[in-house]
Amino acid sequence: MYTIRKEFSFSASHFLYGVPETHPCSRIHGHNYVVVVELSSKDLNNMGFVKDYRELDFIKKYIDEKLDHRHLNEVFSPYNPTAELIARFLYDEFKKDLPQLTAVEVCETPKTSARYTED
Repeated sequence: MYTIRKEFSFSASHFLYGVPETHPCSRIHGHNYVVVVELSSKDLNNMGFVKDYRELDFIKKYIDEKLDHRHLNEVFSPYNPTAELIARFLYDEFKKDLPQLTAVEVCETPKTSARYTED
């Protein structure tokens, strides 16, 4: 199995519903998010790629237009904009155009991330 990964980044604000009032995530704050998409295939195309990385430019466009410098509570309303739910949302959004998509990871910090895979 061949696997490729590509990273994209954006900055946005959010707060989380349902956490205690004393929890820092209950207050509006921001992250410099990193989104990692992973594609896998048993076979390579005639150029030797799982997918040409340039064919993933639409993901950058989507992230720049829909997520970058936005307030994620508005973007994902009525859902709580956790890293887990953002990863699932982006997986579902990109899977339509990328049958080889196997995972989406959303990193809020260099030490924290959530990853969604279908199975």
